[in-house]
Amino acid sequence: MSAISKQGENLSTNNKANRHPSSASSHTKKCYFNGNFVKMVVEELRIQQGLALPLVAMNVAWFGKLAITTAFLGHLGELNLAGGALGFSFANVTGFSLLNGLSGGMEPICGQAHGANNVRLLHKTLLMTTLLLLLVTLPLSFLWLNVDKILICFGQQQEISIVAKTYVSYLIPDLFIKSLLCPLKAYLSSQCMTLPTMFSSAVALAFHIPVNILLSKAMGLRGVSVAVWITDLMVMVLLAIYVVIHERRNGSILWKQGGWWDQSLKDWIRLIKLSGSCCLNTCLEWWCYEILLLLTGHLANTKEAVGALAIVLNFDYLLFAVMLSLATCVSTRVSNELGANRAGGARKSTRVSLALGIISGCIGGLIMVASRGIWGKLFSHDKGVIKGVKKAMLLMALVELFNFPVTVCGGILRGTARPWLGMYANLGGFYFLTLPLGVVFAFKLHLGLAGLLIGLLIGVATCFILLLIFIVRINWVEEATKAQKLVCTPRPQVQEVPRNEVNDVIQTKENDQLRSLTC
Repeated sequence: MSAISKQGENLSTNNKANRHPSSASSHTKKCYFNGNFVKMVVEELRIQQGLALPLVAMNVAWFGKLAITTAFLGHLGELNLAGGALGFSFANVTGFSLLNGLSGGMEPICGQAHGANNVRLLHKTLLMTTLLLLLVTLPLSFLWLNVDKILICFGQQQEISIVAKTYVSYLIPDLFIKSLLCPLKAYLSSQCMTLPTMFSSAVALAFHIPVNILLSKAMGLRGVSVAVWITDLMVMVLLAIYVVIHERRNGSILWKQGGWWDQSLKDWIRLIKLSGSCCLNTCLEWWCYEILLLLTGHLANTKEAVGALAIVLNFDYLLFAVMLSLATCVSTRVSNELGANRAGGARKSTRVSLALGIISGCIGGLIMVASRGIWGKLFSHDKGVIKGVKKAMLLMALVELFNFPVTVCGGILRGTARPWLGMYANLGGFYFLTLPLGVVFAFKLHLGLAGLLIGLLIGVATCFILLLIFIVRINWVEEATKAQKLVCTPRPQVQEVPRNEVNDVIQTKENDQLRSLTC
């Protein structure tokens, strides 16, 4: 085991450290006090920038599609807007959040497999995740067909519930499309390929408006619903074409490595365990915001409070596009480094990403404070709502200070294939603190919407502290060793090929011996 630890440290240092393995650890520490550390940080930022910027553009395109859909629903009348928005919210909570969360389980596996050049593991994980998501869509489809009954049971008006059912029923094909699209996105991002997703999302968004114009005139509410899954279908087809071309080029090297049908029971158990944890991690946070919105409906000034919170959350969704991109970026970087048996590289990526998350949180909070006088007026002319937005955005700006690093921490834990730690933190922060304290502050102390947001602030801050404790306690050499067990192959490739042919043979034998210890 000591040999494995030394090898992990050696691979994360420069050539001088490789000539003196025993001094690798001390050399790494010295880097923090000279120009090498700055150089490493700049290099890491350059890599993460290349990953994160396309992801931000992709997520902004997704929110742009949501805004366009809402606008077309508004042109169909108040009833269709209310029913369609309610139906889409139901679809997000019960369907799309589950599929996105489940597909997150393949990120650490594929990321570590890519770092270790294990193409066969990449292939079979993509296929397994797709089959898992397709299986999950069957009960979800049945649930969506009964959405009107569910909404009526929760006190929604029958007229609005029927409209919501119409919208959701024509959105069911999107469940199956997302079951193919989500794994493709994760498959590409885990290999540091984010530009194809960005370009395909941009192309689909450009077609979303004309498709909505045609279908809304021809089919009304049903046409707006159909336009959503047609846009997603376009993205899925473009990404599938790219994957096939990428796999088959250069003499079909990647495609011929196969592995598509090499699944074992152990592989399925590992994937389901990771997917379940990622799904709960995503849904617990997502559902908490929905519950807060429902609680707002029980305040004294219901219309003003609900309107103000909905407008504030729209701004938060824009910032969430950046948060999600940072989380995916660090998850990819950490998993790639661990898969390549570079514990030092994973540690460096974690520290840089945490610093970036904290800085981004400060910037996001300042932007929210600066925009609070304008943002409310873009959505409402009601003075009470505008005043409520100004007050709520001040508190929400404080929440963003912790929201960014919390999301980044979740990506770090996902990259180490331990997303259940994030699930525990979310459960404790959001459900043991945010909701109970929010109810006490809002209804017992009569603080109203501000009380709910204060509860959210305390919960998110606690969640960040818990996640930070989990990350500080990570043994990166041990995590790199675990990653080698996960991605082990019969004949691993050499990670760094020396110029001398004799050294090449020696290095290959050493890697084979190390891999035999972990497999």
